[in-house]
Amino acid sequence: MDSLNPDSAHLASDSRNAIDLYLCPLFLDPEVCQGIRLEADSSPTTKAPVYIEGETGFVHETIRKATSFHPCEETVSYVYNQMVKQMANLDEFFGIHLTDCEQPQFIRYQPGDFFVRHQDGSTEQMEFDHLRVRRISIVVFLNAASHSADDGGYTGGSLNFYSSMDGPQTPLPLRSIAGETGLLIAFRADTVHEVLPVIQGERFTIVNWFR
Repeated sequence: MDSLNPDSAHLASDSRNAIDLYLCPLFLDPEVCQGIRLEADSSPTTKAPVYIEGETGFVHETIRKATSFHPCEETVSYVYNQMVKQMANLDEFFGIHLTDCEQPQFIRYQPGDFFVRHQDGSTEQMEFDHLRVRRISIVVFLNAASHSADDGGYTGGSLNFYSSMDGPQTPLPLRSIAGETGLLIAFRADTVHEVLPVIQGERFTIVNWFR
């Protein structure tokens, strides 16, 4: 597991494992994160979608089991504007000219929830235009992984990165990150990753994509 010190450098590259990760500790203040978590309890919810070519529905709980919550427009706009401020750093770090990002999505993982190994964007996803144009993925943790869920954190739910989609042929992740409150992680949208099942507590994140 990676544990990040908020005083560490904001940009980090894992060139040893051919995975470039942009890391920004305390992208959101802990107080802001707590406010969004509290807002989740009164926000409308839907089941988190997943897009599978050839399928008509967008809920596939054998692939992704999680809940999207929809906070007020003020919260969404604040998070969106903070993310846009990172665009120049992302341009420089990844060597990609980015133009804009989608609206952020707010995700709650409860015990047993997960997201299997997948890619957020790929030129092969011809059926879904919004997936094909995704270039950089963003994950922001609103609470921290912990040894106990009693402190408002969660156990399980690690964010794992892989070199390919080859399942049993690559059983071990190249990198595994446990969340820290306010931490932003960015990576190329075609990077293979997964969210392991949450064991205890609730895992709150924001996800988004730059184009």
